[in-house]
Amino acid sequence: MNIPNKITLSRIFLIPIFILLLSIPFEWGQLDIGEAFLPVSHFVAALLFIIASTTDWIDGHYARKYNLVTNLGKFLDPLADKLLVSAALILLVEMGLAPAWIVILIISREFAVTGLRLVAAGEGTVLAASQMGKLKTWIQIIAISALLLHNFPFSYLGLRFDIIALYAALIITVISGYDYFVKNWNVMRDSK
Repeated sequence: MNIPNKITLSRIFLIPIFILLLSIPFEWGQLDIGEAFLPVSHFVAALLFIIASTTDWIDGHYARKYNLVTNLGKFLDPLADKLLVSAALILLVEMGLAPAWIVILIISREFAVTGLRLVAAGEGTVLAASQMGKLKTWIQIIAISALLLHNFPFSYLGLRFDIIALYAALIITVISGYDYFVKNWNVMRDSK
């Protein structure tokens, strides 16, 4: 297994730690972030989420730079993104920081695209992530990070950047899902 794929696997292995940080009520104190308080465990989870998300760029850059792109990587990389983003969004709903309906739409798109990829794989075709799909992932990461940080540092300005970013993520997620299906519909149409 090459280095980019190992980096991708490390992202997957960070997900349970991230989940534990947000699920177990650690009493590490709180940070004053203006109009509210941010539990230290949420701050640590947000940092871990940002680090894990950054590995998405690192593994892709390394794979392209050293010509180490593999079918395993094309499969694992979007899967790791979907697992990390889905876990974060579900936990944000549980914490009351994200509306469930938005999370349902975002995760539904992820399942639909994964289903299309599985059909394509059954036909011997690997569908790589599109540029719009990559943009979607980064906007989701920004929104989730802002929500995990309880809108810090924008809370000092009275700007609900976290909610604005979440709606932007929803819009680009829907558009990129539509675009992905339109461009790859032949896979469904031509499947046996």
